[in-house]
Amino acid sequence: MDRFPGHLAAGSAALLLLLPFVLDCGEESLKDNRGAEPSSLASTTVSSSSTTATSSSELGAGRVRDDVRRMLREMDEDNVEHTIRKLVSFGTRNTLSAQDNPTRGVGAARDWLKAQFDAIAATSGGRMNVELLSYVQPPASRIPVPTTITDVVATLRGTQAESQGRTYVVSGHYDSMCTDPTNATCDAPGADDDASGVAAVLEMARVMATRTFDATIVFMAVAGEEQGLYGSNFFATTAKAAGRDIAGMFTNDIVGSSRADNGERDPRVVRVFAEGVPTAETPAEANVRRSVGGENDSPSRQLARFIKEAGENSATGMRVHIMYRRDRYLRGGDHIPFLQQGYAAVRFTEPHEDYAHQHQNVRVEDGKQFGDLPEFVDFAYTTRVARVNAAALTALARAPAAPKGVQIVTARLTNDTELRWEPNVEPDLAGYEIVFRETTEPLWTDTIEVGKETSFTVKNMSKDNVFFGVRAVDREGHRSPVTFPRPSQ
Repeated sequence: MDRFPGHLAAGSAALLLLLPFVLDCGEESLKDNRGAEPSSLASTTVSSSSTTATSSSELGAGRVRDDVRRMLREMDEDNVEHTIRKLVSFGTRNTLSAQDNPTRGVGAARDWLKAQFDAIAATSGGRMNVELLSYVQPPASRIPVPTTITDVVATLRGTQAESQGRTYVVSGHYDSMCTDPTNATCDAPGADDDASGVAAVLEMARVMATRTFDATIVFMAVAGEEQGLYGSNFFATTAKAAGRDIAGMFTNDIVGSSRADNGERDPRVVRVFAEGVPTAETPAEANVRRSVGGENDSPSRQLARFIKEAGENSATGMRVHIMYRRDRYLRGGDHIPFLQQGYAAVRFTEPHEDYAHQHQNVRVEDGKQFGDLPEFVDFAYTTRVARVNAAALTALARAPAAPKGVQIVTARLTNDTELRWEPNVEPDLAGYEIVFRETTEPLWTDTIEVGKETSFTVKNMSKDNVFFGVRAVDREGHRSPVTFPRPSQ
């Protein structure tokens, strides 16, 4: 029995979608249809008098396009391993370590990363530029003396004039620490935390620099994370002050191991942490959220849902677990400064952390090896996580912007639901889709195509009973993230 009148059942279609994915995944195939490759959206005729929607099996960012599949296939596990081992070779990358030693310390790592990004930029046809963004951090928590903190930033400019100002940021942090975060001389290999994230970002930049995207993508390696998110905070606050339109931010932090401390492996899952109540929510916005029930529909949750739809497919071989938290319990990462500035941001992290290989002095105790060493990194896993990132970034940067000014009209009491929104500006816009789900569903389950209209009334469906959203679609079928509506004032 369908949950909504006039909507299609999804069960058999979902099973058919699962089969090619399982065949692609081999012996480590996924065990349910959450990893199924989403189908392209079926064409649906909609009128204000008779609303028909496609079902959950047809929702999603679309099948993996051949050019994207080729790009993801180019991502090389050997490159990822080389980057991780090279960063480990600098001995320590503690933010307080030497900045002028060519072979040891955070400065040597910074210079090597700059050279790698410069080489990648040379393949971009002039569309990528690389810069070192530095500032001097005064004494503060875990910063005993004034310290220069430098972000290595590679910006791949978008090619569509109307979308070039819209930016997506992906980062990892290149600093490391041993047990004492202010010990600048102890060995701190930081293979998993976070050479793995930096290696993923560098490999994404390598394969994406030769492709074109409507929007701009920033690939970034930041410092100062272990001292208190200083490098990412510098970038985020500077961007906000400059009025930059950062439409989404991913940080990859601890994405190097598929093995838990009890030995169990989970090599086809990555966690994506996404906050519910926005960090930067104002009191007025909080009042609205409480009155309409938007706790599970922040911009970061919409970004995480988009990542899941775009990143779960046979080309990545991965499943995305959305975690309903800003970060792990009482912990933080480089996405938080972006959240504080009002940007949508999420964190990618391996499914189970092994704390014997994180923030530990390198040593052997009772026959057990401690320390964040490369022999405990699963390079193939890190490469698959990078593919999830790249698939999602590609879908975001080639799609229209999420619609702005989306509202549910509340001028009168009715069991119909009227939505309206501002028109997008992209020249290749094909139209819009209204998506909805039951209030207990974690993901969008149904969609209604409405063409280029910027208002639409869903007949006989009460806003009390379901959550609605609106997304934009271009002529090639790229879909934006969903915008959750606010009540009209």
